[in-house]
Amino acid sequence: MKNIVVLISGSGSNLQAIFEAQIPNAKVVAVFSNKKEAYGLERAKQFGAAAHFLDPKSFESREAFDDELMKQIDEYQPDIIVLAGYMRILSKAFVLHYLGKMVNIHPSLLPKYPGLHTHQRAIDASDKEHGTSVHFVTEELDGGPVVLQAKVPVFEDDNADILASRVLTQEHGIYPIVVKWLADERLTMKNRKAYLDGLELGTHGYAAEDS
Repeated sequence: MKNIVVLISGSGSNLQAIFEAQIPNAKVVAVFSNKKEAYGLERAKQFGAAAHFLDPKSFESREAFDDELMKQIDEYQPDIIVLAGYMRILSKAFVLHYLGKMVNIHPSLLPKYPGLHTHQRAIDASDKEHGTSVHFVTEELDGGPVVLQAKVPVFEDDNADILASRVLTQEHGIYPIVVKWLADERLTMKNRKAYLDGLELGTHGYAAEDS
């Protein structure tokens, strides 16, 4: 049984999707949030996972906060770290500590639009399609190797909120798939590249047109 620890900052809808997927050989054992009022902590309690709030304001630096967070996470002996709407930039030490077993979901078709405001940026660029990417976490912000993407159309009358909702629905579908691949030890990262069943994935991950 693989131990999963999830980091959140908000409602935790992707956390909910992972709980509901009921991955056979893995269990979310703990959820950590940097926001006390994050509803995802309530979701954790509902599904029997430990729920922790760690206040960044109690620490003098990002590195000090991350060091304490690592200590608390490691008490659960995690096999997989899942970032699910965790809105803090991670320190290098934190990333390297969990390198190869930490994944994130980002609301764009990476490498397009790392960072924030991705939906509005896609609209402003008149993109015909947008989407979401699950990727391994490395020191480069939203720059780790992509594992799986899902695409959605962009319509002329879309605004950022409508597009975000369409993308979020796809996130709930693909994130549990990637977590299951990790739990089944089908997915690995070697030399900063993602491999599924021993095969190197392309720039846009599994089943992408150019992979």
